[in-house]
Amino acid sequence: MKVTLEKEKENLVKLDITIPAKDAADAYNAAVKTISQYVNIDGFRKGKAPRQVVERHVGTERIKQQAIEHLMPKAIQEAVKENSLDLITQPYITSYDFEVGKDLQVVAKAELRPEVTLGDYKGLTVEVEDSPIAEDAQEKSIQNLLNQHSTLEIVTDRPTKETDTAVIDFEGFANGEKIKGGDAKNYPLDLAHSNFIPGFAEQLVGKNLNDEFEIKVTFPEQYHDEKLKGQPATFKIKIHEIKERKVPELNDEFAQKVGPFKTLDELKADVQKYLDNQRERTNKTNSENAVFAKVVDAAKVEIPESMIEREVNSLKEEYKQRFAMQGINWDNIVKSQGEDELLKNLHEDAKVRIKNSLVIDKIAKSENIKLEQKDLEEKFSQLAAAYGMQTKDLIQQIGRNPEVLASISQQAMNDKVRDFLMNNNKVEIVEPKKK
Repeated sequence: MKVTLEKEKENLVKLDITIPAKDAADAYNAAVKTISQYVNIDGFRKGKAPRQVVERHVGTERIKQQAIEHLMPKAIQEAVKENSLDLITQPYITSYDFEVGKDLQVVAKAELRPEVTLGDYKGLTVEVEDSPIAEDAQEKSIQNLLNQHSTLEIVTDRPTKETDTAVIDFEGFANGEKIKGGDAKNYPLDLAHSNFIPGFAEQLVGKNLNDEFEIKVTFPEQYHDEKLKGQPATFKIKIHEIKERKVPELNDEFAQKVGPFKTLDELKADVQKYLDNQRERTNKTNSENAVFAKVVDAAKVEIPESMIEREVNSLKEEYKQRFAMQGINWDNIVKSQGEDELLKNLHEDAKVRIKNSLVIDKIAKSENIKLEQKDLEEKFSQLAAAYGMQTKDLIQQIGRNPEVLASISQQAMNDKVRDFLMNNNKVEIVEPKKK
């Protein structure tokens, strides 16, 4: 076999492949035999029809194509090895000249991995702003604990307060029509944390048990329903119950109830330890991101548009699936952001993802960083814990999806390169800049 390479625009390479006549003829005859076993030809048992009969029945082009499909994997493999090609796409055939008894001429094209020129990526000093703990963070955390263990108790001797929960019936009307989905029975509405239309909850304050009344509101201009954007509406309300939130007393007894603590001071110390650890984790993540960003910014690479377009399509599918899981329609996202603006953002995101990936691969190659079995096992354990699964069950599921396995392997390599960068660069945590 002989291969001649010709580099075309950007990172595209053309392969002129010559396969010896004997190898081509053997592949052609093997294709005839294989095809004859799967087609029905009158007068012949499957696999027994002569070559000329099979050719007349299915056509020589089909036979040639199957022969080429059989020959190309090995030919491409040899071409890649002999020429040290770093391909990012499977080669595709653009033309061939196949005459049995003569050398087979095949022209294929493929994309090469863009060449990355790394800047300085070791011995750097990077400043990262500290993520200080807010003065009232401990107090707020404990207040959240109190709220989590609070109870709602029915009150009957006073009107609603802004901190109450009101159990209501409501029915909405706009433009002279009943609002679709704008009604409910016995709905518990937290008046202090309502996500209803602005002004809705506020008009329920000061009302008594069993009161029936109407309120008027205006839908926001950014409301998801086109018919209701900016429209005035009337809601009929009935108060069924008024519930007051009772917060437990903050003392040693409360500390014992919420965890393995004997005193309130022990609970406060545990909350502070959590806040300190959270600060440390945030600083670590910010440090990794800052070092990596500096290394990527210093690297130079020309990314071909074809590569960006593939990544844009991949990102689009990812986002569609993610939004679908949240019950959000992709077409609504396109409509709200505008297709041109959305594609522009996807294009930029794609370029960032590609450059990040290329830089990671380049550093791994330059520093001979290899993925080992223990790296994958650690990644599987992390993912299993995140999804609340047994590691063995996760591995079994992943084994049925090669694309997911490849993605997880890339994530593990990303982690390994980032660890390398953190071990070979210095990070200084500095005071945050005053705003």
